[in-house]
Amino acid sequence: MNFEGLDPSLAEYAPPLHPALDPVLDPHLNPSLLQNVELDPEGVPLEGIAVPDSVHLMEGMYSELHTAVSEVGVPVSVSHFDLHEEMLWVGNHGGHATSFFGPTLERYSSFQVNSSDDIRQIQSLENGVLFLTKTNLKYMSRGGLIIFDYLMDESEDMHSLLLTDSSTLLVGGLQNHVIEIDLNTVQETQKYTVEVPGITIMRQSNRFFFCGHTSGKVSLRDLRTFVVEHEFDAYSGSLSDFDVHGNLLVTCGFSSRMNSLACDRFLKVYDLRMMRATTPLQVHIDPFFLRFIPTYTSRLAIISQTGQCQFCEPTGLANPADIFHVNTVGPLIMTFDVSASKQALAFGDSEGCVHLWADSPEVTFNAYSRETDFALPCIVDTLPHLDWNQDLVPLSLIPVPLTSDTLLSDWPAANSAPAPRRAPPVDPEILRTMKKVGFIGYAPNPRTKLRNQGSAALPFSSPSQIPYRLKETDNEFDSFSQVPESPIGREEEPHLYMVAKKYRKVTIKYSKLGLEDFDFKHYNKTLFAGLEPHIPNAYCNCMIQVLYFLEPVRCLVQNHLCQKEFCLGCELGLLFHMLDLSRGDPCQGSNFLRAFRTIPEASALGLILADSDEATGKVNLGRLIQSWNRFILTQLHQETQEQEGPQAYRGAGSSFGSSGDSVIGQLFSCEMENCSMCRCGKETVRVSSTLLFTLSYPESTEKPAKDYEFAQILKRSICLEQNTQAWCENCEKYQPTVQTRNIRCLPDVLVINCEVNSSKEADFWKTQAEYAFQRAMMKRGGFEITKGKEISLGEWKELGNPYTGHSYPSVEELKNIWIPHAIKMRLTKSKELDVCNWSESDELSPTDDPESVYVYDLMATVVHILDSRTGGSLVGHIKVGETYHQRKEGVTHQQWYLFNDFLIEPVDKCEAVQFDMSWKVPAILYYARRNLNAKYNLVIKNPIEASVLLAEASLARKQRKCHATFIPLMLSEMPQAGDLVGLDAEFVTLNEEEAELRSDGTKSTIKPSQMSVARITCVRGQGPNEGVPFIDDYISTQEQVVDYLTQYSGIKPGDLDAKISSKHLTTLKSTYLKLRFLIDVGVKFVGHGLQKDFRVINLMVPKDQVIDTVYLFHIPRKRMISLRFLAWYFLDLKIQGETHDSIEDARTALQLYRKYLELSPQGAEPEDFRKVLKGLYEKGRKMDWKVPEPDSQSSPKHGAVYPPVLAL
Repeated sequence: MNFEGLDPSLAEYAPPLHPALDPVLDPHLNPSLLQNVELDPEGVPLEGIAVPDSVHLMEGMYSELHTAVSEVGVPVSVSHFDLHEEMLWVGNHGGHATSFFGPTLERYSSFQVNSSDDIRQIQSLENGVLFLTKTNLKYMSRGGLIIFDYLMDESEDMHSLLLTDSSTLLVGGLQNHVIEIDLNTVQETQKYTVEVPGITIMRQSNRFFFCGHTSGKVSLRDLRTFVVEHEFDAYSGSLSDFDVHGNLLVTCGFSSRMNSLACDRFLKVYDLRMMRATTPLQVHIDPFFLRFIPTYTSRLAIISQTGQCQFCEPTGLANPADIFHVNTVGPLIMTFDVSASKQALAFGDSEGCVHLWADSPEVTFNAYSRETDFALPCIVDTLPHLDWNQDLVPLSLIPVPLTSDTLLSDWPAANSAPAPRRAPPVDPEILRTMKKVGFIGYAPNPRTKLRNQGSAALPFSSPSQIPYRLKETDNEFDSFSQVPESPIGREEEPHLYMVAKKYRKVTIKYSKLGLEDFDFKHYNKTLFAGLEPHIPNAYCNCMIQVLYFLEPVRCLVQNHLCQKEFCLGCELGLLFHMLDLSRGDPCQGSNFLRAFRTIPEASALGLILADSDEATGKVNLGRLIQSWNRFILTQLHQETQEQEGPQAYRGAGSSFGSSGDSVIGQLFSCEMENCSMCRCGKETVRVSSTLLFTLSYPESTEKPAKDYEFAQILKRSICLEQNTQAWCENCEKYQPTVQTRNIRCLPDVLVINCEVNSSKEADFWKTQAEYAFQRAMMKRGGFEITKGKEISLGEWKELGNPYTGHSYPSVEELKNIWIPHAIKMRLTKSKELDVCNWSESDELSPTDDPESVYVYDLMATVVHILDSRTGGSLVGHIKVGETYHQRKEGVTHQQWYLFNDFLIEPVDKCEAVQFDMSWKVPAILYYARRNLNAKYNLVIKNPIEASVLLAEASLARKQRKCHATFIPLMLSEMPQAGDLVGLDAEFVTLNEEEAELRSDGTKSTIKPSQMSVARITCVRGQGPNEGVPFIDDYISTQEQVVDYLTQYSGIKPGDLDAKISSKHLTTLKSTYLKLRFLIDVGVKFVGHGLQKDFRVINLMVPKDQVIDTVYLFHIPRKRMISLRFLAWYFLDLKIQGETHDSIEDARTALQLYRKYLELSPQGAEPEDFRKVLKGLYEKGRKMDWKVPEPDSQSSPKHGAVYPPVLAL
């Protein structure tokens, strides 16, 4: 902060006027402060000055907590709350830095940073603290050791620094440039030119750098180029301070009045969405500092130099009652800072004192501070006590003097020779039950040791006497033996090793090329499409796959099309179409999830997760996916049932029966009869319907637990009976009521939420699986296995003997299985329900009525994978039917697959129903009626017709016809298969990328930036109007845009806002349907870098319909060439000057394709064309791939290469 010229009284604190201080007290210092304060010979106080005990802090209100002296009489120039530890840093005009620990302000460290210049800014980093003085940047440890000292030119006058990321720093001051410094190399990497008189304050948001100038202006600069994007002329005199929060910028400063500077009591408030000033905020003090303190509201703290502080809302009115006074020792407040937790405020005054204000006595400066290292006490004279009875105590605790004599621990060789360990004796029970086959013995495990317990020989009398730990090994591998060993060790977290590799959470490794070199085929060798997991709320990927592999649902949503902008049915149909087209490549559900985030019911049910919740595993994914399952079925039922008014797009009607009923209802709905019986005899019957059932488990506490079949629990859950308090109209009060539920009809698809949300339900599943295992073994061998009885080796051999006349699965395949692969349900004439487990191979008897007896086959299971390393994940086992295999692979068979985002792998049918409750918890079960598809019309009629390409109204209120940038297609111009269409798209950023810097200096992308399409342009590729756009749509977005990428996209703030935009604004769904129609017709898209465009738009386009100029003019294993350079080289065109224009880019791509056909006849690549490409790359290397400026050399090709396209 530049203080000169702001207050005349500050001149007396110039550094040259402060020689070394004597212990004599400063005459201006309040003597009452120095009670109980001890000064060392240098004049520096040794203890903090505590507020008297009588001071009471009111919760939620800021009050003074402590005061401490930094250096008596030397004004404090800067204060800063440490961002990593519970410390407050203070720098003064004498170049001295002091740190205080905790809310009691205990002095932690104190050292000289500069011999003469004042400290102007402090910034804490993980390993140290940065100090900025006039011409010097010094990085020191928190104890005062110098890490590096960066000296600048003597003419520099630095005032401000800004940490842009963990290793990059911007430094600015009263000169015409800002320096960028790399903290790793301590080198200047960039120098940005700024206008005089320079920059004294810098702040940063996710959109701009904000730079404050002493001239009274605030400039908003681009995060990448530091170019001025906007500028606010706040004050006529000088700028004092400003702060940014959310969409608001608030400034305070000085105005020029009668040839002098006067403090302006109006705070200027700017709306960063509209880039304009709003109503100024009048305050009752002279503002000198201000900070946002966003706790429960966006409060502003405004501080005057005389110590007055006022809190107010930036968009409200200031209240004089909200003013409090800081009891300063000196006459002026020199610095002010707010802690990261917003619980503490720090004020530094002109007499060297720092005052800590807090809203509670137990204040913390940061939400999560690490532990502070304190100096260790001297331990030379206090040796620790050594307990000779403890074998694990290291002897090195006692310092041993250097001696030439033989040490007591130097044993003779005879006493220290290694002796072999004897093998441990074999358990007598094993020897008793062992049967020999040849020279190999077999015996059942006697279970005398715990799982994973080693069997090492122990020469000591007990294991606790071993002075070191033996590595325990276990050679009994189960079915998850392919899990690699972890460096953490099995002893610490054994549950981490249970998760098989294919069930673990899969992540995409991003490189410089993004996804282009990521091998998805390694994870999916089938022709079915996986779904990418990096999109917000992609936890539902497995359920999307389950719905897709239900043939009636797949056909229903692809036939559905309606007027709603955000319709999950429409978006699911478009996503399913992509899954149909894919040949093993993964798809994205980004458009579906975008619509999902806009549904109010989804937000109300807590189904929309923040990125942090999803990454840290704070959410119970099993419970969440069950809620999502109920929500999506209800939502699809409502959306496909709504057929009110004319269709938005002709041909959008469903082929599934009447408009009043939905196929979702026909598939999943079950009519329920709910009966309530009061003890007075009053009976109330109410009819409702449900789309799924939730399992209800018995409340039994008896030991051992009772044996239940899954069919029994299912019947109990469907025909639920419970006692509850309910209102009785007869008794006219709440009475104990017995409520029973019966069903009137059976659904075609039985959906079950398992509700395994606690250890109680998990134990129930585990116990029932053990009972089921015993029943299965009993069925195999014809004898009963009781608890505690072991089976002899001969009996086990008989069970697995193929010559006994039976063909059974292996023992491992029968473990952890409770649910059956098929269920038989019968509804009697009296509407009583019978449920029993059934076999896949069994058919109904001739006496069974197919209208009242249903056989359900298990079609899908969704499970919650418990893995503490990754926060867990959701995967699905799905039995893929014959129709899907016929479409994808040309074969007719059924197969179970594991769907784990983009990992797809065939699995055995037993694996789909095996639930090891320690890591694999069931969440959702789907049972489909046998021969379900025969009941429904499975014909997909493409609902998208040519009318989507005709003229439509813009959403923008201000758009005029004179602003039109395209001419819609006429009916006579409708595209045909093989027609060329030039395409280009522009994007904006919704979320910045997340990356980490490795120790070798390379950057690793953890999560890519989330892009959203903002503009789509299609131009005619042939005919008399070739080159004229017929689509130029700006896409309206309701989501927060963090970067419009104006330099690369040409999109400016306001272009996508329907209230102020002058562009042709449409919804994403409307433009998406236009592109889908063009794809379905069979046009060929010509563009540059279309792969990324289609990926962000979320379109799957067959490869034979894409002509990408980035690959036409490319030599394998060489760099890709920009459209701008190709246009200059081949077409003599200068494009993409200041910004990109999608119309210009699409036209240029068409011209380049024509040029390619001219240079390479019949699409072949003769030697001549290879020479042209080599010349292109040679020219590019010479030019450093940069297009020359207009006044320099021209293109190597002269004359008109391509006739100009028609202009509008």
